[in-house]
Formats: sequence, C-alpha cells, structure tokens
Amino acid sequence: MKGLEFVFLAVGSVLGAFLRYKITESPLLFNTLPINVLLVNVVGAFILGTFIVLSQQWNLDGRYSLFAAVGFCGSLTTMSSFALDSSNLLENNHYWTLVVNIIANIGLSIAALIGGKSLISAIVTN
Repeated sequence: MKGLEFVFLAVGSVLGAFLRYKITESPLLFNTLPINVLLVNVVGAFILGTFIVLSQQWNLDGRYSLFAAVGFCGSLTTMSSFALDSSNLLENNHYWTLVVNIIANIGLSIAALIGGKSLISAIVTN
C-alpha cells in the first residue's frame, strides 16, 4: 500500500468510526431491540450500494474504494456490535427479539445495499 492509499483508507476509517460512535453512543431501544447498530449497518450498506454504482459509472480510481467502501463503510458498519447485541439478547432469553434483530440487520442491510444500487442506477442512467 502506497502512502496516498493509506491516507485515503485512514481518513475514510476515521470518519466512519466517528459517525458510528456518534450514532451508537446513546443506546436506542425499541422494546429490547437495539436500534443503533441496526441503523449504522443499514445506512452503511445503503452508502456502499450507492458508491458501487457511482464507482463503476464514473470509473473512479481504486483509492476512492479504499476511502468509501473499505474505510468509511467498513468503520461505520459493525458486525461485532451486532454479534454482541445478539448474544446479549440470547443470554437474557429474549428469543423473539433475537430473531428480529438477526433478520433485521441482515435483511435490511441487504435490502439497503440493493436499494442504494437501484436508486443511483436509476439516477445516473436517466
């Protein structure tokens, strides 16, 4: 990795981590379902979906992928916090909420990524 590539990755990572911290610093719960982690995962997937299309349409340099996809979205989204939240729900016998948490994080993240790709594809092709 060259120096400038490292800078792109580092800046994207810091921005993504900062945004995740701000969104998740005060727990938001819907009953016992943790919403903060769900929010960062869905928003991050949507941003990644839009970036993928823009990157292809505009033939962006790979450094922008280091910044946006790997750095920003990688630091914004959080599989480890999702796993911890799910584990806590399991340990506290909140089985229904655990199932909802798993389906929501995975399903909505995939839907957000597809939605982001579809939205930007519709915009740039018109």
